Amino acid sequence: MAASMNAILGSPFTQSRAILFRPVMNVPRSLRRTVGAPVRCMTGEEDLKEQKVSEPDTTRPPPQPQPTPARKKVSTKFSDVLAFSGPAPERINGRLAMIGFVAAMAVELSNGQDVFSQISNGGIPWFLGTSLVLSLASLIPLFKGVSAESKSEGFMTSDAELWNGRFAMVGLVALAFTEFVKGGALV
Repeated sequence: MAASMNAILGSPFTQSRAILFRPVMNVPRSLRRTVGAPVRCMTGEEDLKEQKVSEPDTTRPPPQPQPTPARKKVSTKFSDVLAFSGPAPERINGRLAMIGFVAAMAVELSNGQDVFSQISNGGIPWFLGTSLVLSLASLIPLFKGVSAESKSEGFMTSDAELWNGRFAMVGLVALAFTEFVKGGALV
């Protein structure tokens, strides 16, 4: 048996066929289709005859709708809201990064100043003021027990806001790094 398998696998026809169909060999086994696999129907005609359409059982009461689970109460403690895994830090940083990235690009396109010159030419008071206003505006609903997930519907979801904030944080750091390496404004 082993000799016949070696003869089949070692033949020039099998080797040339393996070269022609090499892309098929790179497909994971779980995604490969088995060609010529036998399929057997488990339901016979006898089983179909035995099945009858029954009328609904009126002796049982109709099923009661399941009560919706109560929402988990959101903690409003200062240490929970501002904890490392709490709802506030990433959201606030993301919102600030979104505003900062758009503002930095707008000033750069209009004046041609890079991020470092924007900060050194009076950008610190604007940064502090914006940070204070956005942080307070983000914290007030959290301290009242309102979560961002409860207010998210449709296209503008809380997850979309988190991802946009993450991209803005990466974009702002990449912009500053690129301008530092380049030695001037990006545009």
